[in-house]
Amino acid sequence: MKDLQLQLEELMLPPDRVIGIADEKGVIIVASNEKIIGEQDSAVRAFLASGDIQSFAGDRTYRVLGRSGGARLICFVDGADDLAAGILELFSRWINAELKQYDDSEERDLKQKLAFLKNVLLENELPGDIPLKAREFRVKYNVRRLLVIMRTKADEFRACHEALEARFGDREDDYIIPMDEANLVLLLETPDVENCESREEILAELVAYMKEEAMADVKLGVSMNFSSLKDTAKAYKEASLALIVGDIFKSKTPEVMMYCKLGLGRLIYQLPITLCELFLREVFKPGTYEALDPETLLTIEKFFENSLNGSETSRQLFVHRNTLVYRLDKVEKITGLDLRNFEDAVLFKLAEMVRDYLTYVEENKVTRYARMGMELGTEDYLPMV
Repeated sequence: MKDLQLQLEELMLPPDRVIGIADEKGVIIVASNEKIIGEQDSAVRAFLASGDIQSFAGDRTYRVLGRSGGARLICFVDGADDLAAGILELFSRWINAELKQYDDSEERDLKQKLAFLKNVLLENELPGDIPLKAREFRVKYNVRRLLVIMRTKADEFRACHEALEARFGDREDDYIIPMDEANLVLLLETPDVENCESREEILAELVAYMKEEAMADVKLGVSMNFSSLKDTAKAYKEASLALIVGDIFKSKTPEVMMYCKLGLGRLIYQLPITLCELFLREVFKPGTYEALDPETLLTIEKFFENSLNGSETSRQLFVHRNTLVYRLDKVEKITGLDLRNFEDAVLFKLAEMVRDYLTYVEENKVTRYARMGMELGTEDYLPMV
């Protein structure tokens, strides 16, 4: 708007004709007479309420300009005669052309900025170039951020993207980066969010917002907080791992999977496949786990959820305590593990999680090390979503 103001001051207008632009609230933001900038024009709201494109109101003529973002601007000129209408027609056309050029330039800059950030995420930028390009694209380098991967269905992707734009689009230092037809990355500035619980609450609200606004069910993979743009790629890997581990081990909060709350899943995911297979064969002899029927598996799940408390488990399953004892005896007979014994219960739970992991690997027809493109024994490196 500063450039418009400078150009406006150079126009040769009759001394009794002041032209300018006001926002939807009637605040004058650009005018050929600088003294009235910031003043409130009370007639603007009445003009907008009338629904007219152009009309006379008091001693001025007004015309509405629509912009792609939805915000309206109101051009005005002093006078309510044919000359005023002619001046306003030319002025509005000129403003439209200037704003279109500005919007196109702004959109081009945003695309370049998002392309740069995507390259940083995928480690396609040299570390030494990141601070220089961040300055070039006006992206803050040292600021506390959180990275969130939002996964949705391909047919819901556009609606999710638009809903995110509506919520975060006006926040200058937050970025929405489309990765593919099912994944969006949110790069959020979070100077005041310190702990895992606070982040989880905020993101649970975001999931609810997406259900309401985009009518979409989404899953969020959430990184740890990080304080430098150079750590963005690491945060992307953390969020990717959170999504994958949450899918494998069926997190209690499946919509929001936090890297800071992966627990045993993180450990098991990083074990070699061969070691997992060996451990599983030691705990479950071939065919033993498959011999457990769905009713028994549900009993085991509830028994673990209630910290091996038989009375509470019986109550939740609506069965007699003796029925529960019978089912646990059945598990011991099949697997050789007495789940009332803490050590056996831990062993069973670990083996069950390892089995879930191996099932995931088999279903995806690719080993963890092939996905990561790394050799056994290197430091933790997470697959891309």
